[in-house]
Amino acid sequence: MKSIFNLKTSLIVAALLALPVAQAATMSKDDLKAAKTTISATYKADKAACASLAGNLKDICSEEAKAKEKVALADLQYNYSGKPADYTKLLETQAKTAYSVAKEKCDDLAGNPKDVCVKEAKAIEVKALADAKLGKQVGEARKDANLDKRDADYKVAVEKCDALAGDAKASCLAMAKTQFGKN
Repeated sequence: MKSIFNLKTSLIVAALLALPVAQAATMSKDDLKAAKTTISATYKADKAACASLAGNLKDICSEEAKAKEKVALADLQYNYSGKPADYTKLLETQAKTAYSVAKEKCDDLAGNPKDVCVKEAKAIEVKALADAKLGKQVGEARKDANLDKRDADYKVAVEKCDALAGDAKASCLAMAKTQFGKN
């Protein structure tokens, strides 16, 4: 349970730290190139720092380094162009990289707790991608996003029910179906 709490906490912190500040496209091509070089150097340093670790800690560290680089590059592109499409790409990159790191952290678990951890990570990714989709087309996307979020939450609830047996499991599944409108 502690690792699930840590997973949620780290995803929330990562999302808050990665929130971009909207800027006008005032960066020159030379500034862009220099920033890319800095991001690349930071990635190499972060990756090298992972070499001293072993097992899943090393895998998590590597995945976090990759995620940090991808988000930084997407943020840089958005700050360079200022285009709404690049902002959407940034949000999508944040969601996908947060999922990949969270999924790697779930590898320390086994059985149903691991399944729940992976489903929760996926649900968070689906919600974040749905929110990014809202930026593109508010009207129809809002409906699709809410359905995606509800489906993701339903899958988590079903996975949690799998840890139960007999009448308790049946009752849990029935409550999940009712709560998420799956009749």
